[in-house]
Formats: sequence, structure tokens, C-alpha cells
Amino acid sequence: MIAAQVLPGLTACTRCERLHDFMAQLKPKKGFSAQDYWNRPVPGFGPVDAQVWLVGLAPGAHGANRTGRPFTGDGAGDFMYPLLHQAGFCSAVGAEIAADDGLELHNLYISNAVKCLPPGNKPTAAEFAACRAWMLQEWIALREVKVIIALGRGAFISLLHFFKTQGLVQRLADYPFVHGEAYLIGASQWLVPCYHTSRYNVQTGRMTARMFLDLTARVHELLQTEA
Repeated sequence: MIAAQVLPGLTACTRCERLHDFMAQLKPKKGFSAQDYWNRPVPGFGPVDAQVWLVGLAPGAHGANRTGRPFTGDGAGDFMYPLLHQAGFCSAVGAEIAADDGLELHNLYISNAVKCLPPGNKPTAAEFAACRAWMLQEWIALREVKVIIALGRGAFISLLHFFKTQGLVQRLADYPFVHGEAYLIGASQWLVPCYHTSRYNVQTGRMTARMFLDLTARVHELLQTEA
């Protein structure tokens, strides 16, 4: 099953007027035109029977919002995809990737907590909440998921709010954001906070290749663990 079938109707969603208007007026980066941009909600990517689900914050302005695939065409993806390959979660990638580059994910599905580009990379509480309806559909469709990686604090908090609506989390304060920690959610799923792979975090040393690979090793361990 391809990702578009996981969330039918997603790419036509216009429920968040602020995001819809912002994408419509976004100035393309040098060398591109508006016609080169996806400028719609970005669907997830990967096999629907994956055991690992990586959830980011939202599409990057000139990355996923341009290419139409999560973490594709921006610094966060340039850093992350080669490491995911080393960890066995995706096929090899080159220096330049695009939505039609043939990249395949292995036992991993990637999406974002908010499907549309937000101004300043900061979704509002209402926009997070509006997108949780899509998160619910993904969660239901991804029946084999055992480990959920929350890439960044924003995605982590949104997932906690989502699990609270499902009756699986009582108090958000019981789940502090600690890189590499593993929280059991319900009877059989682990939620793992991870520092974002943004260019800023990489440049400042908040996120390193070793840290990310250690986290993926932890994920492999959790996949072998009986919850």
C-alpha cells in the first residue's frame, strides 16, 4: 500500500486557512518557480506494515513543501537519510534526493505531526489539533507499528496529546522529553523522543551522527523486546 492510500483525501485538505494561505504566497528559493513546489499537505512515506514510525514536526519550506516527500530536499533529510541507511531502515541515497529518486524505506514509515508548512516552522495549537485527525488515521492504518520516534519536542508533545485523546496517556508531565528515552504507550508501543535533525541542531552539536545511530540501535533493541 502506498502512502497516499493511508490518508485518502489528505492532499486536498484546506481546513487550516492560515497554512493554506501561507503556502500559496511562499516565495520559491532561487532557481525554482512556484510550479516546482508541492505546496499542499505532505503525505507520509514508507510501507504500511512498518514496525517503526518516525514523526517529524512539519514540512520544511523548501524541502518537503517543495518536493512533496517528508525530509526530502532539506538539511534535516540530508543528515538523516544516510544514517537511516546505515541503520538498515532505508536504501542508499546520494547527495541529492527528490520525491522520485527511488529511495525505499525498510520497516519504517515517516510523516509529520502537521502536514502543511507553517509560518516560521511554528504550528499553532489549533493546527496541531486539526492535524491529529490525520494522525489518528495513520495510527490505525499502521497496524504493525511497535516503536514511534518523535523527532523534536513539538512532534513529541503532539503525539502525547494524541495518545491522551485515546486514553493511553493520563498526564503529559509523566513523559518528559529526554533524547533516547523509551516510554511504553498502551500495551505494545514505545514512544522514543529524539532531538531534531535540523541543520541548526547539527551545527551546534545538539544532534550528532553518533547520537542518531545510537538511538536507532535502541529502536532495534525495542523491536526485539516483549512489551
